[in-house]
Amino acid sequence: MAEGERCWWCGDDPLYVDYHDNEWGRPQGDDVRLFEKLCLEGFQAGLSWITILRKRENFRRAFDGFRPERVARYGEPEIRRLLADAGIVRHRGKIEAAIGNARRALEVVERHGSLAAFLWRFEPDPATRPARIDRGTVVTLVTSPESEAMSKALRKEGFRFVGPTTMYALMQSVGMVNDHLEDCPARAPALAARAAFTVPA
Repeated sequence: MAEGERCWWCGDDPLYVDYHDNEWGRPQGDDVRLFEKLCLEGFQAGLSWITILRKRENFRRAFDGFRPERVARYGEPEIRRLLADAGIVRHRGKIEAAIGNARRALEVVERHGSLAAFLWRFEPDPATRPARIDRGTVVTLVTSPESEAMSKALRKEGFRFVGPTTMYALMQSVGMVNDHLEDCPARAPALAARAAFTVPA
């Protein structure tokens, strides 16, 4: 990767650096991966993202790879199993929300064709984005009119743990916005990936 000032927030933890360099800000259009991100962002509320990253493989194992059609069938036995799993975040409200959100995701797919198509319609117009992304800008960018609209629409569909700040973090993660610093070596690859990406319809 080219030299430059990498975004400061990933520090020097190899797992976090790899996530920053190769995933954060890259467009994602796969429904399963989008549902995973939606769930993990909800589980992250009140915690650090590196905590979630370190547990991600455990989460994938515990939640059947975040395939909505499987998670949607979970009931009280699965909730008890998850609450006993020390490898994930054991929070009943978030676990129940993930299960409920899987059911809502299947309904969204039925009505809108895909979860990706539903979410990507909230991608901001590039003309409304800040002219320059620096550290001060990133620190203050914790929500946006689009993330507020996404949050409202998801709540209307019955989703939980999808507040505007959580949804802005999702938008950053899945490449709907590119908040890499101007000189960050990951910025240009993320822009190129977005240029080559076809928004799901």
